[in-house]
Amino acid sequence: MALGISPRQGAGGDGCGTAHLALGPHPAQSRGAASWCHPTLTSPCPGAAGAEVAPPMPLSRSSLPSIVGRTGQVSPAAGGRPCNAKDFGHGSLVCACSATYCDTLDPVVLPALGTYVKYESSKAGKRLERSEGSFQRNAETPGTRHGRTLAYAPGNGVCLYTAAAMIAHCHPGSPQIPILQAAQAVAKRPLSLYASPWTSPVWMKTNGAMTGRGTLKGSPGDKYHQAWAKYFIRFLDEYAKHNLTFWAVTAGNEPTAGEIVFYPFQCLGFSPEHQRDFIARDLGPALANSSHRDVRLIILDDQRVMLPYWAQVVLKDPVAASYISGIGIHWYLDFLAPIDLTLSITHHLFPDYFLLSTEASTGSYFWEPRVVLGGWDRGSKYSHSILTNLNNYVTGWTDWNLALNLEGGPNWSKNYVDSPIIVDSSKDVFYKQPMFYHLGHFSKFIPEGSQRVGLAVSKKCHRCELEHSAFLRPDGAIVLVVLNRFPVDVFFGISDPQVGFIEAMAPGDSIQTFLWKQPA
Repeated sequence: MALGISPRQGAGGDGCGTAHLALGPHPAQSRGAASWCHPTLTSPCPGAAGAEVAPPMPLSRSSLPSIVGRTGQVSPAAGGRPCNAKDFGHGSLVCACSATYCDTLDPVVLPALGTYVKYESSKAGKRLERSEGSFQRNAETPGTRHGRTLAYAPGNGVCLYTAAAMIAHCHPGSPQIPILQAAQAVAKRPLSLYASPWTSPVWMKTNGAMTGRGTLKGSPGDKYHQAWAKYFIRFLDEYAKHNLTFWAVTAGNEPTAGEIVFYPFQCLGFSPEHQRDFIARDLGPALANSSHRDVRLIILDDQRVMLPYWAQVVLKDPVAASYISGIGIHWYLDFLAPIDLTLSITHHLFPDYFLLSTEASTGSYFWEPRVVLGGWDRGSKYSHSILTNLNNYVTGWTDWNLALNLEGGPNWSKNYVDSPIIVDSSKDVFYKQPMFYHLGHFSKFIPEGSQRVGLAVSKKCHRCELEHSAFLRPDGAIVLVVLNRFPVDVFFGISDPQVGFIEAMAPGDSIQTFLWKQPA
Protein backbone atom coordinates (compact mmCIF):
# COMPACT_ATOMS: atom_id res chain seq x y z
CA MET A 1 0.00 0.00 0.00
CA ALA A 2 1.16 3.57 -0.57
CA LEU A 3 0.23 6.75 1.21
CA GLY A 4 0.62 10.02 -0.65
CA ILE A 5 0.64 13.72 0.23
CA SER A 6 -0.34 16.45 -2.19
CA PRO A 7 -0.47 20.06 -0.90
CA ARG A 8 -3.13 22.37 -2.31
CA GLN A 9 -2.62 26.10 -2.62
CA GLY A 10 -4.48 28.83 -0.84
CA ALA A 11 -5.95 26.90 2.06
CA GLY A 12 -3.75 27.95 4.91
CA GLY A 13 -1.80 30.86 6.35
CA ASP A 14 1.88 31.68 5.87
CA GLY A 15 1.97 30.22 2.34
CA CYS A 16 1.62 26.68 3.62
CA GLY A 17 -1.21 25.46 1.42
CA THR A 18 -3.03 22.21 2.13
CA ALA A 19 -1.47 18.76 2.05
CA HIS A 20 -3.43 15.69 0.98
CA LEU A 21 -2.63 12.20 2.14
CA ALA A 22 -3.81 9.50 -0.23
CA LEU A 23 -3.92 5.79 0.49
CA GLY A 24 -3.72 3.38 -2.41
CA PRO A 25 -2.28 0.03 -3.48
CA HIS A 26 1.45 -0.58 -3.39
CA PRO A 27 3.05 -3.37 -5.46
CA ALA A 28 5.58 -4.35 -2.81
CA GLN A 29 4.78 -7.32 -0.61
CA SER A 30 5.58 -7.77 3.05
CA ARG A 31 8.42 -10.04 4.10
CA GLY A 32 8.91 -12.43 6.96
CA ALA A 33 11.10 -9.84 8.67
CA ALA A 34 7.96 -8.56 10.39
CA SER A 35 8.48 -11.15 13.08
CA TRP A 36 11.70 -9.41 14.10
CA CYS A 37 9.93 -6.40 15.47
CA HIS A 38 10.92 -4.86 18.78
CA PRO A 39 8.54 -3.56 21.41
CA THR A 40 9.42 -0.74 23.75
CA LEU A 41 8.36 -0.81 27.35
CA THR A 42 9.69 2.68 27.80
CA SER A 43 6.69 3.80 25.78
CA PRO A 44 3.60 4.53 27.89
CA CYS A 45 1.69 1.33 27.15
CA PRO A 46 -1.15 0.09 29.33
CA GLY A 47 0.32 -2.28 31.85
CA ALA A 48 3.91 -1.44 30.97
CA ALA A 49 6.59 -1.29 33.63
CA GLY A 50 7.83 1.93 35.12
CA ALA A 51 6.69 4.56 37.57
CA GLU A 52 3.11 4.09 36.41
CA VAL A 53 2.10 0.47 36.00
CA ALA A 54 -1.61 0.01 36.51
CA PRO A 55 -3.34 3.07 34.95
CA PRO A 56 -4.02 3.04 31.21
CA MET A 57 -2.93 5.77 28.83
CA PRO A 58 -3.47 9.42 29.79
CA LEU A 59 -6.05 11.82 28.38
CA SER A 60 -6.69 15.51 28.83
CA ARG A 61 -10.02 17.13 28.03
CA SER A 62 -9.05 20.69 28.88
CA SER A 63 -9.84 21.68 25.28
CA LEU A 64 -11.11 19.92 22.17
CA PRO A 65 -9.44 19.77 18.76
CA SER A 66 -11.18 21.02 15.65
CA ILE A 67 -10.78 20.36 11.95
CA VAL A 68 -11.26 23.39 9.71
CA GLY A 69 -12.27 23.71 6.08
CA ARG A 70 -14.60 21.41 4.18
CA THR A 71 -14.74 18.81 6.89
CA GLY A 72 -17.42 16.44 8.06
CA GLN A 73 -18.76 17.11 11.52
CA VAL A 74 -16.26 16.28 14.22
CA SER A 75 -17.51 15.42 17.68
CA PRO A 76 -15.54 15.10 20.89
CA ALA A 77 -15.55 11.68 22.49
CA ALA A 78 -16.04 11.17 26.18
CA GLY A 79 -12.92 9.69 27.70
CA GLY A 80 -10.95 8.94 30.82
CA ARG A 81 -9.59 11.31 33.40
CA PRO A 82 -8.20 14.63 32.18
CA CYS A 83 -4.64 15.80 32.73
CA ASN A 84 -3.91 17.49 36.05
CA ALA A 85 -1.88 20.15 34.26
CA LYS A 86 1.08 21.91 35.86
CA ASP A 87 3.09 24.69 34.24
CA PHE A 88 6.74 25.04 35.33
CA GLY A 89 7.42 27.85 32.88
CA HIS A 90 9.24 25.83 30.21
CA GLY A 91 6.84 26.34 27.33
CA SER A 92 4.35 23.54 27.83
CA LEU A 93 2.62 21.49 30.53
CA VAL A 94 3.22 18.33 32.52
CA CYS A 95 0.46 16.12 33.88
CA ALA A 96 0.80 15.52 37.62
CA CYS A 97 -0.06 12.11 39.08
CA SER A 98 -0.34 10.93 42.67
CA ALA A 99 -1.50 7.88 44.59
CA THR A 100 -5.09 9.11 44.30
CA TYR A 101 -5.30 10.61 40.79
CA CYS A 102 -3.73 10.22 37.36
CA ASP A 103 -5.02 11.07 33.91
CA THR A 104 -6.12 8.06 31.86
CA LEU A 105 -7.23 7.17 28.36
CA ASP A 106 -10.11 4.84 27.60
CA PRO A 107 -9.19 1.65 25.71
CA VAL A 108 -8.68 2.27 22.01
CA VAL A 109 -11.67 0.97 20.05
CA LEU A 110 -11.75 0.90 16.26
CA PRO A 111 -14.33 3.32 14.86
CA ALA A 112 -17.13 2.24 12.55
CA LEU A 113 -16.33 1.94 8.85
CA GLY A 114 -16.44 5.35 7.20
CA THR A 115 -15.44 7.17 10.37
CA TYR A 116 -12.12 7.84 12.09
CA VAL A 117 -10.72 8.78 15.47
CA LYS A 118 -7.96 11.28 16.02
CA TYR A 119 -5.73 11.74 19.06
CA GLU A 120 -3.87 15.02 19.42
CA SER A 121 -1.18 16.41 21.70
CA SER A 122 0.21 19.93 21.41
CA LYS A 123 2.55 22.44 22.93
CA ALA A 124 -0.57 24.47 23.76
CA GLY A 125 -1.62 21.81 26.25
CA LYS A 126 -3.56 18.98 24.62
CA ARG A 127 -2.56 15.50 25.76
CA LEU A 128 -3.84 12.65 23.61
CA GLU A 129 -7.20 14.36 23.22
CA ARG A 130 -9.64 12.25 21.27
CA SER A 131 -12.09 13.38 18.60
CA GLU A 132 -14.16 11.58 15.99
CA GLY A 133 -15.17 12.39 12.44
CA SER A 134 -16.52 10.96 9.20
CA PHE A 135 -14.87 10.47 5.84
CA GLN A 136 -16.22 12.38 2.85
CA ARG A 137 -17.05 10.05 -0.01
CA ASN A 138 -16.66 12.28 -3.07
CA ALA A 139 -13.16 13.73 -2.71
CA GLU A 140 -10.34 13.32 -5.18
CA THR A 141 -7.19 11.48 -4.21
CA PRO A 142 -4.50 13.68 -5.81
CA GLY A 143 -1.68 12.06 -3.91
CA THR A 144 -2.16 8.76 -5.73
CA ARG A 145 -1.83 10.50 -9.12
CA HIS A 146 0.80 13.15 -8.51
CA GLY A 147 2.64 12.15 -5.35
CA ARG A 148 6.15 10.80 -5.07
CA THR A 149 6.51 7.61 -3.06
CA LEU A 150 8.91 7.53 -0.17
CA ALA A 151 10.81 4.40 0.83
CA TYR A 152 8.56 1.40 1.34
CA ALA A 153 9.78 -0.88 4.10
CA PRO A 154 8.57 -4.44 3.62
CA GLY A 155 8.20 -6.26 6.89
CA ASN A 156 8.65 -3.30 9.20
CA GLY A 157 6.93 -4.36 12.40
CA VAL A 158 6.48 -2.06 15.35
CA CYS A 159 5.81 -3.71 18.67
CA LEU A 160 5.25 -2.77 22.27
CA TYR A 161 6.26 -3.89 25.73
CA THR A 162 10.01 -4.11 26.14
CA ALA A 163 12.51 -3.37 28.88
CA ALA A 164 16.28 -3.49 29.00
CA ALA A 165 18.42 -4.86 31.81
CA MET A 166 22.17 -4.62 32.40
CA ILE A 167 24.07 -7.89 32.47
CA ALA A 168 26.67 -8.11 35.26
CA HIS A 169 25.04 -5.24 37.12
CA CYS A 170 21.68 -6.92 37.65
CA HIS A 171 22.27 -9.78 40.04
CA PRO A 172 19.56 -12.17 41.32
CA GLY A 173 18.75 -9.75 44.14
CA SER A 174 18.46 -6.83 41.73
CA PRO A 175 15.62 -4.36 42.38
CA GLN A 176 14.75 -4.73 38.70
CA ILE A 177 13.35 -8.19 39.33
CA PRO A 178 10.28 -7.19 41.40
CA ILE A 179 9.65 -4.25 39.06
CA LEU A 180 9.67 -6.50 36.02
CA GLN A 181 7.54 -9.08 37.80
CA ALA A 182 4.99 -6.42 38.72
CA ALA A 183 4.89 -5.22 35.13
CA GLN A 184 4.49 -8.75 33.85
CA ALA A 185 1.62 -9.37 36.26
CA VAL A 186 -0.47 -6.51 34.87
CA ALA A 187 0.59 -6.73 31.21
CA LYS A 188 -2.08 -7.94 28.83
CA ARG A 189 0.51 -10.04 27.00
CA PRO A 190 4.05 -11.19 27.74
CA LEU A 191 6.76 -8.55 27.98
CA SER A 192 9.66 -8.66 25.54
CA LEU A 193 12.83 -8.06 27.53
CA TYR A 194 16.34 -7.54 26.26
CA ALA A 195 19.57 -7.32 28.22
CA SER A 196 22.76 -5.41 27.51
CA PRO A 197 26.14 -5.80 29.27
CA TRP A 198 28.16 -2.66 29.93
CA THR A 199 31.30 -4.34 31.27
CA SER A 200 32.69 -7.66 32.36
CA PRO A 201 34.13 -8.19 35.86
CA VAL A 202 37.44 -6.37 36.22
CA TRP A 203 39.53 -9.54 36.55
CA MET A 204 38.76 -10.26 32.89
CA LYS A 205 39.76 -6.79 31.64
CA THR A 206 43.02 -5.47 30.30
CA ASN A 207 42.84 -2.31 32.43
CA GLY A 208 41.55 -3.98 35.61
CA ALA A 209 38.81 -1.36 36.04
CA MET A 210 35.10 -0.95 35.33
CA THR A 211 35.67 2.39 33.57
CA GLY A 212 38.22 3.75 31.11
CA ARG A 213 39.87 2.17 28.11
CA GLY A 214 39.89 -1.60 28.35
CA THR A 215 38.75 -4.79 26.70
CA LEU A 216 38.77 -8.50 27.49
CA LYS A 217 42.16 -10.07 28.13
CA GLY A 218 43.48 -12.58 25.65
CA SER A 219 41.72 -13.40 22.41
CA PRO A 220 38.45 -15.00 21.32
CA GLY A 221 38.25 -18.66 22.20
CA ASP A 222 40.40 -18.37 25.32
CA LYS A 223 39.41 -18.70 28.98
CA TYR A 224 38.50 -15.03 29.41
CA HIS A 225 36.20 -14.89 26.42
CA GLN A 226 34.66 -18.25 27.31
CA ALA A 227 34.06 -17.06 30.87
CA TRP A 228 32.45 -13.83 29.68
CA ALA A 229 30.11 -15.78 27.39
CA LYS A 230 29.13 -17.94 30.38
CA TYR A 231 28.14 -14.77 32.25
CA PHE A 232 25.42 -14.18 29.65
CA ILE A 233 24.07 -17.68 30.19
CA ARG A 234 24.21 -17.42 33.98
CA PHE A 235 22.38 -14.09 33.86
CA LEU A 236 19.59 -15.61 31.74
CA ASP A 237 19.47 -18.70 33.99
CA GLU A 238 19.07 -16.66 37.17
CA TYR A 239 16.34 -14.41 35.80
CA ALA A 240 14.50 -17.47 34.46
CA LYS A 241 14.27 -18.73 38.06
CA HIS A 242 12.11 -15.64 38.70
CA ASN A 243 9.92 -16.35 35.66
CA LEU A 244 11.64 -13.60 33.65
CA THR A 245 12.73 -14.69 30.20
CA PHE A 246 14.44 -12.52 27.61
CA TRP A 247 13.60 -11.86 23.99
CA ALA A 248 17.15 -10.72 23.14
CA VAL A 249 20.60 -9.77 24.40
CA THR A 250 23.09 -7.37 22.87
CA ALA A 251 26.73 -8.34 22.53
CA GLY A 252 27.69 -5.26 24.53
CA ASN A 253 26.60 -1.69 25.21
CA GLU A 254 28.53 0.92 23.18
CA PRO A 255 31.64 -1.16 22.50
CA THR A 256 33.48 1.88 21.13
CA ALA A 257 33.24 3.59 24.55
CA GLY A 258 35.75 1.06 25.87
CA GLU A 259 38.30 2.42 23.42
CA ILE A 260 38.18 5.90 25.03
CA VAL A 261 40.84 6.79 27.61
CA PHE A 262 39.34 7.89 30.95
CA TYR A 263 35.80 6.99 29.86
CA PRO A 264 33.78 7.88 33.01
CA PHE A 265 31.40 4.93 33.34
CA GLN A 266 31.26 1.19 32.81
CA CYS A 267 32.43 0.05 29.42
CA LEU A 268 34.05 -2.85 27.62
CA GLY A 269 35.87 -2.12 24.38
CA PHE A 270 35.39 -4.12 21.21
CA SER A 271 36.32 -3.44 17.62
CA PRO A 272 33.96 -4.91 15.01
CA GLU A 273 36.57 -7.60 14.28
CA HIS A 274 36.83 -8.48 17.98
CA GLN A 275 33.04 -8.59 18.36
CA ARG A 276 32.74 -10.77 15.26
CA ASP A 277 35.23 -13.33 16.55
CA PHE A 278 33.84 -13.28 20.11
CA ILE A 279 30.39 -14.08 18.72
CA ALA A 280 31.65 -16.75 16.32
CA ARG A 281 33.82 -18.59 18.85
CA ASP A 282 32.30 -17.88 22.26
CA LEU A 283 28.99 -16.08 22.69
CA GLY A 284 27.13 -17.55 19.72
CA PRO A 285 27.92 -21.19 20.57
CA ALA A 286 27.23 -20.56 24.28
CA LEU A 287 23.71 -19.33 23.51
CA ALA A 288 23.07 -22.00 20.88
CA ASN A 289 24.08 -24.81 23.24
CA SER A 290 22.04 -23.51 26.19
CA SER A 291 18.37 -23.53 27.09
CA HIS A 292 18.31 -19.94 25.81
CA ARG A 293 18.98 -20.80 22.17
CA ASP A 294 15.89 -18.86 21.08
CA VAL A 295 17.15 -15.57 22.57
CA ARG A 296 18.00 -13.14 19.76
CA LEU A 297 21.50 -11.67 19.58
CA ILE A 298 21.95 -8.01 18.66
CA ILE A 299 25.26 -6.52 17.50
CA LEU A 300 26.68 -2.97 17.63
CA ASP A 301 24.33 -1.38 20.24
CA ASP A 302 26.20 1.86 19.55
CA GLN A 303 26.01 5.01 17.40
CA ARG A 304 24.66 4.62 13.88
CA VAL A 305 27.69 6.48 12.52
CA MET A 306 29.42 3.07 12.77
CA LEU A 307 27.15 1.75 10.01
CA PRO A 308 27.34 0.17 7.55
CA TYR A 309 31.01 -0.66 8.29
CA TRP A 310 30.39 -2.45 11.58
CA ALA A 311 27.69 -4.63 10.07
CA GLN A 312 29.83 -5.43 7.06
CA VAL A 313 32.71 -6.65 9.22
CA VAL A 314 30.56 -8.80 11.49
CA LEU A 315 27.82 -10.09 9.19
CA LYS A 316 30.03 -11.02 6.27
CA ASP A 317 31.49 -13.74 8.48
CA PRO A 318 29.06 -16.65 7.92
CA VAL A 319 29.73 -18.25 11.31
CA ALA A 320 29.14 -15.07 13.32
CA ALA A 321 26.19 -14.10 11.14
CA SER A 322 24.45 -17.41 11.81
CA TYR A 323 24.05 -16.47 15.50
CA ILE A 324 22.85 -12.89 14.95
CA SER A 325 19.31 -11.53 14.49
CA GLY A 326 19.64 -7.76 14.48
CA ILE A 327 21.60 -4.54 14.80
CA GLY A 328 21.15 -2.06 17.67
CA ILE A 329 21.69 1.69 17.29
CA HIS A 330 21.91 4.68 19.66
CA TRP A 331 20.90 8.22 18.73
CA TYR A 332 23.53 10.44 20.39
CA LEU A 333 25.63 11.10 17.29
CA ASP A 334 22.82 11.08 14.74
CA PHE A 335 23.76 14.61 13.71
CA LEU A 336 27.04 13.18 12.35
CA ALA A 337 25.42 10.31 10.48
CA PRO A 338 22.85 10.94 7.70
CA ILE A 339 20.18 8.30 8.01
CA ASP A 340 20.16 7.37 4.32
CA LEU A 341 23.92 6.75 4.36
CA THR A 342 23.77 4.57 7.47
CA LEU A 343 20.48 2.80 8.22
CA SER A 344 19.05 2.59 4.72
CA ILE A 345 22.30 1.30 3.23
CA THR A 346 22.69 -1.21 6.04
CA HIS A 347 19.16 -2.50 5.51
CA HIS A 348 19.69 -2.98 1.80
CA LEU A 349 23.01 -4.75 2.41
CA PHE A 350 21.57 -7.00 5.13
CA PRO A 351 17.77 -7.10 4.75
CA ASP A 352 17.40 -10.26 6.84
CA TYR A 353 18.63 -8.54 10.04
CA PHE A 354 16.38 -6.15 11.91
CA LEU A 355 17.46 -2.65 12.89
CA LEU A 356 16.47 -1.57 16.39
CA SER A 357 16.95 1.75 18.17
CA THR A 358 18.22 0.53 21.54
CA GLU A 359 18.91 3.81 23.38
CA ALA A 360 17.95 7.48 23.37
CA SER A 361 17.61 10.20 26.00
CA THR A 362 17.41 13.98 26.05
CA GLY A 363 19.42 16.34 28.23
CA SER A 364 22.53 14.24 27.73
CA TYR A 365 24.77 16.80 26.00
CA PHE A 366 26.99 18.87 28.29
CA TRP A 367 25.50 22.16 27.06
CA GLU A 368 21.90 21.14 27.83
CA PRO A 369 19.90 21.47 31.05
CA ARG A 370 19.22 18.01 32.46
CA VAL A 371 15.52 17.99 33.42
CA VAL A 372 13.12 20.42 31.76
CA LEU A 373 9.61 20.02 33.17
CA GLY A 374 7.19 20.69 30.33
CA GLY A 375 9.78 20.84 27.54
CA TRP A 376 7.68 20.30 24.40
CA ASP A 377 10.69 20.39 22.08
CA ARG A 378 12.15 17.31 23.76
CA GLY A 379 9.01 15.33 23.06
CA SER A 380 9.00 16.62 19.49
CA LYS A 381 12.62 15.49 19.17
CA TYR A 382 11.53 11.99 20.26
CA SER A 383 8.78 11.85 17.64
CA HIS A 384 11.08 13.19 14.92
CA SER A 385 13.60 10.47 15.72
CA ILE A 386 10.95 7.73 15.84
CA LEU A 387 9.41 8.79 12.53
CA THR A 388 12.73 9.09 10.69
CA ASN A 389 13.85 5.75 12.08
CA LEU A 390 10.63 3.93 11.23
CA ASN A 391 10.71 5.43 7.74
CA ASN A 392 14.22 4.00 7.27
CA TYR A 393 13.69 0.35 8.16
CA VAL A 394 14.04 0.51 11.95
CA THR A 395 11.51 -1.73 13.70
CA GLY A 396 11.43 -0.24 17.20
CA TRP A 397 12.67 2.58 19.43
CA THR A 398 13.78 2.43 23.07
CA ASP A 399 14.05 5.24 25.61
CA TRP A 400 16.96 4.86 28.04
CA ASN A 401 14.92 5.79 31.12
CA LEU A 402 11.20 5.68 31.75
CA ALA A 403 11.33 7.43 35.14
CA LEU A 404 13.95 9.59 36.90
CA ASN A 405 14.02 12.03 39.80
CA LEU A 406 14.01 15.83 39.60
CA GLU A 407 17.78 15.88 39.19
CA GLY A 408 17.72 13.42 36.31
CA GLY A 409 19.06 10.51 38.36
CA PRO A 410 19.88 8.61 40.42
CA ASN A 411 23.15 7.93 38.63
CA TRP A 412 26.40 7.00 40.34
CA SER A 413 28.54 8.97 37.86
CA LYS A 414 26.21 12.01 37.81
CA ASN A 415 25.30 11.29 34.21
CA TYR A 416 21.93 12.98 34.64
CA VAL A 417 19.41 13.20 31.79
CA ASP A 418 15.72 13.92 31.22
CA SER A 419 12.94 11.34 31.19
CA PRO A 420 9.29 10.91 30.10
CA ILE A 421 8.35 10.57 33.77
CA ILE A 422 9.93 12.68 36.51
CA VAL A 423 9.35 11.66 40.13
CA ASP A 424 9.21 14.15 43.01
CA SER A 425 9.43 11.81 45.98
CA SER A 426 9.27 14.69 48.48
CA LYS A 427 5.70 15.40 47.35
CA ASP A 428 4.79 11.81 46.48
CA VAL A 429 3.94 12.83 42.91
CA PHE A 430 5.28 12.19 39.45
CA TYR A 431 5.02 14.28 36.31
CA LYS A 432 4.29 12.91 32.86
CA GLN A 433 6.32 14.98 30.46
CA PRO A 434 5.46 15.86 26.83
CA MET A 435 7.90 13.05 25.91
CA PHE A 436 5.53 10.56 27.56
CA TYR A 437 2.63 11.57 25.33
CA HIS A 438 4.76 11.72 22.18
CA LEU A 439 5.75 8.11 22.82
CA GLY A 440 2.09 7.23 23.37
CA HIS A 441 1.14 8.46 19.89
CA PHE A 442 3.10 5.47 18.59
CA SER A 443 3.06 2.80 21.28
CA LYS A 444 -0.65 3.02 22.00
CA PHE A 445 -1.82 2.62 18.42
CA ILE A 446 0.77 0.62 16.46
CA PRO A 447 0.63 -2.97 17.73
CA GLU A 448 3.18 -5.69 17.19
CA GLY A 449 3.17 -7.03 13.65
CA SER A 450 2.01 -3.78 12.02
CA GLN A 451 3.41 -3.10 8.55
CA ARG A 452 4.62 0.34 7.52
CA VAL A 453 3.10 1.52 4.24
CA GLY A 454 4.69 3.90 1.78
CA LEU A 455 4.18 7.67 1.77
CA ALA A 456 4.16 9.92 -1.28
CA VAL A 457 4.43 13.71 -1.40
CA SER A 458 3.53 15.62 -4.56
CA LYS A 459 4.71 19.02 -3.33
CA LYS A 460 6.62 20.11 -0.25
CA CYS A 461 5.27 22.80 2.02
CA HIS A 462 7.66 25.72 2.55
CA ARG A 463 8.40 26.39 6.25
CA CYS A 464 5.65 24.04 7.40
CA GLU A 465 6.44 20.58 6.15
CA LEU A 466 4.78 17.77 8.08
CA GLU A 467 6.51 14.56 9.15
CA HIS A 468 4.50 11.37 9.01
CA SER A 469 4.39 7.60 8.86
CA ALA A 470 1.52 5.20 8.23
CA PHE A 471 0.92 1.59 9.21
CA LEU A 472 -1.39 -1.28 8.38
CA ARG A 473 -2.25 -3.02 11.64
CA PRO A 474 -2.79 -6.78 11.98
CA ASP A 475 -6.53 -6.10 12.46
CA GLY A 476 -6.66 -4.35 9.06
CA ALA A 477 -6.97 -0.82 10.43
CA ILE A 478 -4.79 2.07 9.27
CA VAL A 479 -2.77 4.26 11.65
CA LEU A 480 -1.31 7.56 10.50
CA VAL A 481 0.99 9.65 12.74
CA VAL A 482 1.49 13.30 11.73
CA LEU A 483 4.05 15.56 13.42
CA ASN A 484 4.15 19.34 12.93
CA ARG A 485 7.37 20.79 14.39
CA PHE A 486 6.65 24.27 13.01
CA PRO A 487 4.80 26.99 14.96
CA VAL A 488 2.21 27.50 12.17
CA ASP A 489 -0.97 25.54 11.47
CA VAL A 490 -0.79 23.25 8.44
CA PHE A 491 -3.92 22.20 6.55
CA PHE A 492 -3.85 18.78 4.91
CA GLY A 493 -6.09 16.04 3.58
CA ILE A 494 -6.14 12.28 4.02
CA SER A 495 -7.55 10.20 1.18
CA ASP A 496 -8.20 6.47 1.27
CA PRO A 497 -9.83 5.31 -1.99
CA GLN A 498 -11.52 2.48 -0.12
CA VAL A 499 -13.06 4.71 2.53
CA GLY A 500 -13.09 8.39 1.52
CA PHE A 501 -11.44 11.68 2.31
CA ILE A 502 -10.62 13.70 5.44
CA GLU A 503 -9.70 17.37 5.35
CA ALA A 504 -7.69 18.17 8.46
CA MET A 505 -5.36 20.62 10.16
CA ALA A 506 -2.21 20.05 12.19
CA PRO A 507 -1.84 22.89 14.69
CA GLY A 508 1.57 24.41 15.14
CA ASP A 509 3.81 22.30 17.43
CA SER A 510 1.54 19.27 17.57
CA ILE A 511 1.38 15.55 16.95
CA GLN A 512 -1.69 13.64 15.80
CA THR A 513 -2.57 9.97 15.40
CA PHE A 514 -5.43 8.99 13.07
CA LEU A 515 -7.05 5.55 13.17
CA TRP A 516 -9.67 4.10 10.84
CA LYS A 517 -10.98 0.82 9.46
CA GLN A 518 -10.74 -0.38 5.90
CA PRO A 519 -13.36 -2.59 4.25
CA ALA A 520 -12.77 -6.30 4.79
